[in-house]
Amino acid sequence: MDSPRILIADDQPHVLDALQLLLKNEGFVSEAVNSPAAAIDAVENRNFDLLLLDLNYSRDTTSGAEGLELLSRIRELDSAVPVVLMTAMGSIELAVEAMQSGGRDFVQKPWDNEKLLGSLRRHVEEGHVLRERQHEMKEARYTQQRLLPDEMPRLNGCDIQAFWKPAGEVGGDYFDAIRLSDTAAAICIADVAGKGLPAALLMANVQASVRGLAHQISSPEQMCRELNRVAIENTRSGKFTTLFYGVLDSASGTLHYTNAGHVPPVLIRQDGSIARLSEGGTVLGIFPDAPYAQGRTAFEPGDRLVLMTDGITEATNLQREEFGEDRLIQLLRENKDLPAVDLQAVLLEAVASFAGQPLQDDATLMIVSLNPQA
Repeated sequence: MDSPRILIADDQPHVLDALQLLLKNEGFVSEAVNSPAAAIDAVENRNFDLLLLDLNYSRDTTSGAEGLELLSRIRELDSAVPVVLMTAMGSIELAVEAMQSGGRDFVQKPWDNEKLLGSLRRHVEEGHVLRERQHEMKEARYTQQRLLPDEMPRLNGCDIQAFWKPAGEVGGDYFDAIRLSDTAAAICIADVAGKGLPAALLMANVQASVRGLAHQISSPEQMCRELNRVAIENTRSGKFTTLFYGVLDSASGTLHYTNAGHVPPVLIRQDGSIARLSEGGTVLGIFPDAPYAQGRTAFEPGDRLVLMTDGITEATNLQREEFGEDRLIQLLRENKDLPAVDLQAVLLEAVASFAGQPLQDDATLMIVSLNPQA
C-alpha cells in the first residue's frame, strides 16, 4: 500500500518543519503550505489522504474564522477527504463549530505526538473506507440509470416525457414506458419505501418484474396482483412499494389502469376538467391476498396524463409548507396547452422555486399527451 499523503497547512515555519519531520519518521508523505490560498490550490490539483489544517493565519490569530472558511471551501471541493484541525487558541465553542463544519478531529497546540499520529492513522483509514463507499454509490447510480428507459417509446399520436431525480446518489423511484404495439404502451410509475441503496435494490426488483411481465400480462389488475406476489417473496417485512400501472391505446383512446396505493395521477382534459386515477388497491408487498381493481377512462386528443411520486407534491419550502396537489393542478390548468416537454419544465421549475432548496425526497414526473392532430 502506498504511503498516506498528508497536506499540512500552517503559517508558522517551525510548526511545518516539526510536523513534516514527525510524519516522515512514521512513513507518511507530506506536503506543506503556509496559507489558505495555497491549501486550496493543492487540494484542487493533487490528491491527499488527509488534510492537517491550522485554524488561524495572517488575517486573524484568535477566532479561527480563516480556518473555518478554508474548511468550508475544501468541503465543496472534496467531501470525502478527512480534515484534522489544529489551533493554539482553542475553545469548546470553536471545536464544536469546527466539527459541525466537517472536521474529523480537533487538536490543541502544542500537540501530543502519539495522540496526533493515532488520530491521523485512524482518519486516513476511515477516509479510505468513505471514498470506497462513494465510489460504490456512484457505480450503483450508474447501474440504476441504465435500468431506466433511455428514451420514451414512440406511439402514433402520443408524446411521453419523463423526469427522474433521486435525493441521493440512488433512490427508490421508478418509471417506465414499454411499447406494446404501434399504438399501445404500458405506463408505470412506482415509489419504494425508503431511500438510498436498499430502496434502489428493491426498485430494481420491481423494474425487472414489470419488464418481464409486460408483454405477457395485458390486464393492469393482474399485473399488480403478480407484482404484489413477487414483492412479498423478495422483500423484507415492512418494506412496501406504491405503484401505478396503466395500458394506453392511442388508437381507441382508452386507458386501463390499476393504482396500488400510489399518488393518484392527474388526467387533465382539453377543456380543463380534472380526473384523478385512484381506482386499484393497496400498496405492494404487505398483504399476500390483496385484491386489485381496474379502472378505465377515455383518453382523448388534447388530454394530458401527469404521473408523479410524492417527492413532487410533498416538496417543502423553508417554512415546511408542502407544494401540494392543489398548486400542481392549478399549474396544469394554466399551462394545459403547452407541449408536454414545456409543461414538464414549467412544473419542475415551479417545484424547485417553491422549495428554495434541494428536494429532500426522490422525485419523478411523467407526462403523457395525446396529440390533438392524431
